[in-house]
Amino acid sequence: MTKDFDTLVEALQDLRERGFKLDFEIQSNQLNCSDGSCHMPEEFKVVEQYRFEGMSSTDDNSILLAIETSDGRKGVIVDAYGTYSDSLTPDMLERLRFVR
Repeated sequence: MTKDFDTLVEALQDLRERGFKLDFEIQSNQLNCSDGSCHMPEEFKVVEQYRFEGMSSTDDNSILLAIETSDGRKGVIVDAYGTYSDSLTPDMLERLRFVR
């Protein structure tokens, strides 16, 4: 259920209201979760993706990913475009690609 949002804050608030309450951090070969759990690429999927481009600077570009894990955790990743892509394993790159 992808929606249109004007700002990252609006999208993040909507996802939080829909149960995406955890924060995930991308590592080279896994996701680390704010609850202390770790998830390998085969254990999660990207269910929604939003891109935001800054009006005043290309440095303001960011991406918001809604993540669901195979054990039922729901959370988000907020990151700048491409900041993590150089250090990811091929499995992580493939898993983080959003497919509708």
